[in-house]
Amino acid sequence: MHPFTKCDPLRSLGVVIGLAFFATAVASLFAEATFVRWTARHQPHLAAWTVALAMFAGASAALAVGVSTGWDTGTFRVFYLLGAVLNVPWLALGTVYLLFGRERGDRTRLWLLVFTGLAAGVVLAAPMESVSGVEIPVGSDVFGAFPRALAAIGSGVGAVVILGGALWSGYRFARDRTPRPADRGRLAAANGLIALGTLVLSSGGLVQGFVGHDEAFTISLAVGITVIYAGFLVAEGKRPATSDRVQALSPSP
Repeated sequence: MHPFTKCDPLRSLGVVIGLAFFATAVASLFAEATFVRWTARHQPHLAAWTVALAMFAGASAALAVGVSTGWDTGTFRVFYLLGAVLNVPWLALGTVYLLFGRERGDRTRLWLLVFTGLAAGVVLAAPMESVSGVEIPVGSDVFGAFPRALAAIGSGVGAVVILGGALWSGYRFARDRTPRPADRGRLAAANGLIALGTLVLSSGGLVQGFVGHDEAFTISLAVGITVIYAGFLVAEGKRPATSDRVQALSPSP
């Protein structure tokens, strides 16, 4: 048992519960903000972000229920499907729309819809070990190979797209020699923050030795979604004219 839990298990559990509810609140506010902007402007990257953040909020809510009242198979299936498998790919879809335009984004969305349907069917129906108590279960201890492979593919490919998109966006900004590259710079900064938040979400293991598994996981969850929200605020900052916006978001030749 790690030192933090050994010294004060009630305090440790309180931290985990508090951070889980905090992540749920931030993700819910984030999803609402992207949805409001999507209904006003109907930009596809906002729709993708809304779906991703709604999933994140649902996964965080399932986590909050599990660590506060105890896990059951239904709660963990929802947590695993929305959090471990699907939300990073849908967040990555927003990056594809932002950097590569609607045509490529729409093609990517079709494949992602197929993956989402497959993942939902597998995770919700796959055999799993029983879960109980308030400690966060580990997917490898609960599910067989196929659900875990879907989680690795979804989160892994999605993270690569987000990180690659941040590097590509930064490169495009660095090579831009136009008199007014401010919009590209803002989008490069926004993609960088979204990529950083994604890295934080996957970094729980780095601090596990200091605070323990459950605490590390919920800390990375709360900090990661906050950083991603900051990236959204940067991306949606000062709005340029429509023609400038379209030019800024179109792929470079």
